[in-house]
Amino acid sequence: LNLHKCLHYCSTGFGLLESGCVSLKNEVNIMMKNVVDIVFGGLTYWLFGFGLTYGKTYSNYFFAFGYFAVDEDLDEMGELFSKFLFQLSFATTATTIVSGAMAERCNFRAYCLFSLLNTIVYCVPAGWVWGDHGFENNLVFSMYLFSISGRLSCVYLIPRFLNHLGAIDIGGSGPVHLVGGASAFVAAWMLGPRLGRVFGVSGHKWKFSARAAVATINASFGGGMVGLVYSYVRTKGKFDILDLISSVLGSLVSVTGGCALYKPWESIVIGAIGAALACFGIPFFDWLGVDDPVGASAVHGLAAFWGVLAIGLFAEGEKLLMPPNKITPGLLKGGGGYLLGVQLLAAVSYVLWSSVVTYILLYITNKIIKLRMEPHEELLGADLVEHGIRKSGVGVSRAISALGSHPDFDIEAAGQAIGTNPGHEMALAKYIRDRERSKRKNNGHVPENNHNNTISWMG
Repeated sequence: LNLHKCLHYCSTGFGLLESGCVSLKNEVNIMMKNVVDIVFGGLTYWLFGFGLTYGKTYSNYFFAFGYFAVDEDLDEMGELFSKFLFQLSFATTATTIVSGAMAERCNFRAYCLFSLLNTIVYCVPAGWVWGDHGFENNLVFSMYLFSISGRLSCVYLIPRFLNHLGAIDIGGSGPVHLVGGASAFVAAWMLGPRLGRVFGVSGHKWKFSARAAVATINASFGGGMVGLVYSYVRTKGKFDILDLISSVLGSLVSVTGGCALYKPWESIVIGAIGAALACFGIPFFDWLGVDDPVGASAVHGLAAFWGVLAIGLFAEGEKLLMPPNKITPGLLKGGGGYLLGVQLLAAVSYVLWSSVVTYILLYITNKIIKLRMEPHEELLGADLVEHGIRKSGVGVSRAISALGSHPDFDIEAAGQAIGTNPGHEMALAKYIRDRERSKRKNNGHVPENNHNNTISWMG
């Protein structure tokens, strides 16, 4: 339950980061999308998402059934509801990652529909690695893996997909961040760039919890150092706050999946590589012409892909963390290439699933409600168009003047700018008029009683 609270605090942080990456005329809209992710995404995860991940009524090689509209009797409800709340935080986070990539040009009503449906993108791959189901038929996989000596070996398996292949993901590098990052890339690509966008180039587990905490904070050290150096070089002696934020987030995303399995120095290396991928990935996606305002595709996509693979390299062969099974050691720990191969399969599976399903969901959404805002709406800003909130000093007034004759825009609906008090403006105008009138009556001099600080003149 405490972890659930922490993850929801992270949602607040995501919202603040996203609002800081968009123009002022769209910051309310991006916060509204974060609220919608929890409201609509939470409802559908309760209705069917949790059941497709952990259901016990029926399961096949791909997903589970059961626990729909989650409820349980007194004996079982404590454990079940705790797991539901924890996984709910992951599910809504995976959708929130996408909202940033769609910022400033996505129709709010279309986004609401997408948020309602996007639960399925997360809940199915989450079951692959955290659920008990999988490929439980007679399907036989042949996986060609390099052993640590470099010899090619063929391993035949009858697995239950990722979980029973031995895939590892403790904190969500794959099913949360990589799934969200791949979805974010597809969403940003489908929407196209913003107008005017110019692209440049219990038991022993407490011990592992302690190790995970140290690994996580150490990863941020490595990521922060990479971000500072990258920013200093890129800006020729200055430091960009977004470079630092992206690098630290990339480091944390990359270490999440195996945080309890790394030595402190290894987590610094993993975090530094994740940060570098995030920093260089953002301009790379710009070069591809994909407009991702918050860099979710790089931070949650590339860094997470590396995070899933890093487990296959650095994982310790622990037997106390996930009894009764012992975790297969990574390639650099003498375990050969098996775990690395499984982690690569997991990463590719996450990307393919989330990319294809996100494309299908957005395609269907666009047929029902047009996904992209109209050009005049984008120029005015989503805060005004979608929520009736007008701001001054952010270019909205100029857009209103230019679009006053637009057939689809009602200038009267623009309303009063927020942050101003119409009553104060009227009172001040009255005071100025009275003051000027008094000066004219007294040959340019203001009577002494007009200099007081009372508001009796307003009567």
